[in-house]
Formats: sequence, structure tokens, C-alpha cells
Amino acid sequence: MKTTDSVISGLIEKELQYQKNTLRLIASENYASRAVMQATGSVLTNKYAEGYPHKRYYAGNQYVDEIESLAIERAKKLFKVGHANVQPHAGASANIAAFYAFMEIGDKFMGLDLAHGGHLTHGSQVNFSGKWFKAVSYTVSKETEALDYDAIRKQALEEKPKLIICGYTAYPLVIDFKAFREICDEVGAVMMADIAHIAGLIAGEAYPSPAPYADVITTTTHKTLRGPRGAMIMCPEENAKKIDKAVFPGMQGGPLEHCIAAKAVCFHEAMQPEFKEYAAQIVKNAKVLADELSANGMRLVAGKTETHLILLDLTRKNITGKEAQIALEGAGIITNRNTVPFDTRSPFITSGLRMGTAALTTRGMKEGEMKEIASLIVKVIDNPADEEIRKKTRSEVEKLCEQFPIYKE
Repeated sequence: MKTTDSVISGLIEKELQYQKNTLRLIASENYASRAVMQATGSVLTNKYAEGYPHKRYYAGNQYVDEIESLAIERAKKLFKVGHANVQPHAGASANIAAFYAFMEIGDKFMGLDLAHGGHLTHGSQVNFSGKWFKAVSYTVSKETEALDYDAIRKQALEEKPKLIICGYTAYPLVIDFKAFREICDEVGAVMMADIAHIAGLIAGEAYPSPAPYADVITTTTHKTLRGPRGAMIMCPEENAKKIDKAVFPGMQGGPLEHCIAAKAVCFHEAMQPEFKEYAAQIVKNAKVLADELSANGMRLVAGKTETHLILLDLTRKNITGKEAQIALEGAGIITNRNTVPFDTRSPFITSGLRMGTAALTTRGMKEGEMKEIASLIVKVIDNPADEEIRKKTRSEVEKLCEQFPIYKE
């Protein structure tokens, strides 16, 4: 690459150094292993493989079929599901395919409001989900900032949706999947679980699985699962044909077999005993980080975390989410601004800050480091305009990063 395109090569090298020397607390980011990256950059990128294993529309897929079949079998075993489709390119692709399988244009469905922790594809009016379907949003409780299952049940009985989504992007508590199954059964709705954020925790048995309850499960394969950028859909065997037809030829053409190979590697890694230790440590780290932030005057949405994810409400701090994000980035701490429930600020500004511990845990950091990082975060947020504090924090961040390299040389 250096010879072919020195500009891109140089920028990739700069990005590598940037990742090495900053603390990544983006809840949806992680560090893929060298094995996963090697598969992603393999010769499989040369191959077209429309269709499914042993039912392709192109010749020459002998080894591709073996690879995709392995990815499917590993996914089924890892998540204890009857069927898995590993072809979706992204989480949004998986969600649109799931909608395509179970709904018609104009059908009504329910999902958590974007400002309360839902996802764009769960019914936002600027997204296909809100434009092509009749989206009805439920919210968290104003008092507890947790899901109110009685209120969701009452709303579902009134609205009679065809499908209900559970699984979120900024919800720090454990979801009661059984309660959603009961609500869906009562109103005759399809239960869809979007586990993109918590898939790695589920695979590592650090979070309950929706597999015994859901009609369809969508997920990305990066985030806590620590694989390549991509997605998949899982379901009971009785929904397999419906899902497969929705993905291809319904929503996609040729699958990205280099990414599917990387997914297979990722699933293999997640089946190892040490992955359970990793998943458990993510949650331990998040709880310590959350407790330490709270003890130092930061307000946590829902008062705590039970996952990898922490959502701070900065309303009382007289600083916006955007301002806090920028100040922390200048100190080498990478987070993202996020709306909080009942936020009065725009999604571009926000009153909240979202962070997660998956990437830091991959680097080998534990509870002691979480306490140190919490202290650094609080200093910067409480003094966003203080260049000296920011500079000193950046130095502390770089020392931490040196102790915990991304990749062992």
C-alpha cells in the first residue's frame, strides 16, 4: 500500500497511532483481533457468491461455501439458535431485512424512542423505518428512566402493532426479554430483539439471551462481540426461509465473503473460555467506572449500569454533551454525545454523554484503571476550558495507553 497509495497508507498509519494513544470509550467500538482483520483483508474479497452455501448463482464457490457454512454453524452454537444468516452488511441492513420478512409497507410496529435509547432504525422519522412503516414509540419511565413493562403492555394493547422491537443503543439496564414475549403474545405481535450492543455480553454469558423468546434477533458483529464490521440475523428454524429470502434476494445481492470469514473467526474466538472472562470483565469495569463517576458528582441515567454502557446526564453540570465530548477528545478520551431521556437539547448538541468499557477491557484494563479514568473524565468535564488540566490529562492518558497496548508486538 505504501508504494501504491502512500497518502492512504500514511493516513491509516496515523489512525493506528491515534487509536494506540487514546482511550476509546465509544460504547459501540472495539478492537478486532489480528486474525479477524487478516480474514477481512483476505483474497475472499475477490469472490462473488450470490445465494447461499451450495445454492449459488456463480461458479467457483467450493471454499466460500465451506467458510460461510462454518460461520453459520458457529453462530448457531454460540447463540443457541435454530438458524443464522450471516450475510447482512450492517445492523441497519439486518433490521430492514427483518422488517421485510415480517411486515408490509405501512404496517405498524413499536420501538423505543431514539431520544430514550432506541436506534434510528427503530422508528425515527428521518429513517426508512419511520418513513415506510407506521412507527409508534414507547419511552422509559420519567421517574426511574427504566423500561416500564406495564406501560409498554398498555400501549401495545391500544396500538396493536404487528411487531415490537426490544434491544437498544443507549440503555444501561438489563432487558426483561420474557416480559416482551408475554406482551407480544398478548397482542399477536412479532418479537424482534436487536442485540447489536450486547451480543458479546450474551455470547460470554454476562447478559441474558433473547434466544428462548424472540421470533427474530438482529445484531452487528463488532461492538462487544469484537468481530468485523458487519451483521447477522438469527431466528428459530421455523422462520429461516422467511429471513433468508428477505436478505437475498429481498434486500441484498452479493454477500461480502471476506467479512463473513472474519465473522467466522470472531465466533470461534467468542467460543473460547477466556471470552467469558472478557465479557464478565466488561461489565465489572462498567460498574466500577459508573460508581466512581457517580461518587464524583456525575449523574447517571437510571442511576447505574448493568451492561457495558454508561449514560451521563450533564444537565446539572452546565455543559452540553457536545462540549463535553470535544473537551474530552482534546484530552485523549474518546466518547460520544448522546441524548438523555426527555432531553430538551437537539440531537446534535445533547445533554448527555455515552461511554462503554468494551474497548478498554480488550486492552486489558481492569477496575483500578477504571477508577483512574473516572477521575480524569471528571476533571476535564468540570474544567472544560482549562488547557493545563487538559494537557496534564492527555499525558496521563498516554501513560495508561503505553501500559496497555492494543496489539502485542
